[in-house]
Amino acid sequence: MATYLETDRLTLRRFTPADVDLLVALNSDPEVMRFLTGRPTPRDHIEDVVLPEMLKVYAEHPQLGHFAADADGVFIGWFGIQPASDATTVGIGYRLNQAAWGKGYATEATKALIAKAFTELGMERVEADTMAVNHRSRAVMRRSGLRFLKVYHEHYDDPLPGTEFGDVLYGVDRATWEAGHHG
Repeated sequence: MATYLETDRLTLRRFTPADVDLLVALNSDPEVMRFLTGRPTPRDHIEDVVLPEMLKVYAEHPQLGHFAADADGVFIGWFGIQPASDATTVGIGYRLNQAAWGKGYATEATKALIAKAFTELGMERVEADTMAVNHRSRAVMRRSGLRFLKVYHEHYDDPLPGTEFGDVLYGVDRATWEAGHHG
């Protein structure tokens, strides 16, 4: 399987149809899904919607998508670098199983994806968002070099606890990132 990105401790690769069980296990943990849907994702939804959408992004944007992350050969979750509202911006995201929390993996991979976005992919801006109450994810964004931009409120038919505090957007542009990395 071709490697998309390697860091000191992680290997990121494209998902394949054979990865359904990995995604089902990840999305079955209520704590992992707490700030996303609040509940496990049914297997048929992963098979029929989630994984096909991931594979479609690879076809349409060969350098972008969700990438399975392995640490020491063990699946720990995924990192995404996704198309955004304009062609010079990408969105960064991540979802890790609980065993991988608190080990610095999210910051390590997010920093590497931001660097890839600016150095290899020619992007001008990287963004990430989460619920305002998701303090762990916000800390990853800050440690990765993303800066708080705004709080915003979306309407949800079935809001999660904490939705009333809104969502937050973090981001960094190329010039700011380059200044922080000395060119």
